[in-house]
Amino acid sequence: MKKAGGARTKLAAGFLAGATSRLLPASIPLRYFAAAAVFHLAAWLALAAGAATAPRFIGGLGWPLAALHLITLGVLAMTAIGASLQLMPVATRQPVHSTRLPAAIWWVYTAGVAATTIGMGLGETLLLGAGAIATVAGLLGYAGLSARNFAGARGMAGIVAHAWIALASLVVVVVSALSLALAYLGWPLLGRSVALALHVPFAAYGFMGMLALGLAYILVPMFALSPAPDETKVRVSAGLAALALALGAAAAAFDAWALPLRISALAAGGAAVALHLKLVLQALRTGMRRELGRSFRLVRLAWALLVASLVLALATIVVPDVPLLSTLFGIALVPGWLLTLVLGMMQRIVPFLASMHKAPGTKLPRTPSSLTAERPLAVHYACHLAALALLAIGAIADAKSIVLAASFVGAAGAVAFLAFFVVLVRRMRAAPAPHSVSRPAAPVA
Repeated sequence: MKKAGGARTKLAAGFLAGATSRLLPASIPLRYFAAAAVFHLAAWLALAAGAATAPRFIGGLGWPLAALHLITLGVLAMTAIGASLQLMPVATRQPVHSTRLPAAIWWVYTAGVAATTIGMGLGETLLLGAGAIATVAGLLGYAGLSARNFAGARGMAGIVAHAWIALASLVVVVVSALSLALAYLGWPLLGRSVALALHVPFAAYGFMGMLALGLAYILVPMFALSPAPDETKVRVSAGLAALALALGAAAAAFDAWALPLRISALAAGGAAVALHLKLVLQALRTGMRRELGRSFRLVRLAWALLVASLVLALATIVVPDVPLLSTLFGIALVPGWLLTLVLGMMQRIVPFLASMHKAPGTKLPRTPSSLTAERPLAVHYACHLAALALLAIGAIADAKSIVLAASFVGAAGAVAFLAFFVVLVRRMRAAPAPHSVSRPAAPVA
């Protein structure tokens, strides 16, 4: 057992072996993850404030919109930026040439997200507009830094293709988001229906979705200790996803052909997802580490909700006059697939990246398991699942009280997740117990 544990530890570390020059200072990715954990709690509290209108929310300023963007901008994009800033340079074998820019991006982007969502919740359009400008500036800074890294990439062409599609989608997201924000000030760039038709799919499936799919090809084999997925199939999946996004954009532009174009987009997207899931599930089946605990139970649930979101998207196209279907689609897409996936992955990404940095008073790194507090994660797991279930029930029943209960349970889970992060940082800064860094890594639940 000791020999097997040592082999697993060696393979897990292999991803970053020899890549010390491409590691950012721990404070940079950790600040993104810390902000995501705080915004996670804020999202559930914002939902509680807007519980009265949340069950049938279809847009407009208010706390439900703020809660949605606290998840998308504050948790999902924040985590994606922090993770990709650290993992992509290692995958592409290209170092980040400056540490000041990622730190500056964090300050601008975090302030922008806070101002944007508060402006949404309070209906303060000037604050919303100022926050949107800062948020866009942060996203464009990240896009420029990432594009410079991807341009010199060596290897992992399929993963890099996902990243390029994500950056291209980000351009569409920024333009559509600015149009929607400026519309509240009377200066729209695009028609509202066109801007919304571009913003939702390109934000969820394009920018955040493609980053999530691409990073999964790094993270799943790394944590399962399995071979990398077939490169050709990864590129095919990326191509199908790009086709789906292009068809979705065409549907937004050509209203007369919207129905067949949207159905074609969903067919291409469904094929991309099916191939992606085949590859990552094969990695889990063939990995040396078969049991990945509750973190990957969340990941598997997220994959199921990704499929459910596509089915519900089709239902909203076929039966457009049923508001409940749109609400359930939003739940399956954002807190269901994307948030659940990010929270499951973060439980492993954060300890893993933290363990690659030397502990105080020693030249050796810690193990991920020594940095992980299991009890808060167990509380978060139960609360997150309960909150998702209550959210869906509240939407179906159109019941404010059930949505309010979902928000309180979700907030309790968010507090537990924040506690996990705080404990990790404290353990990371503390000097290790004698011989603790030399022990084989235990599986993280």
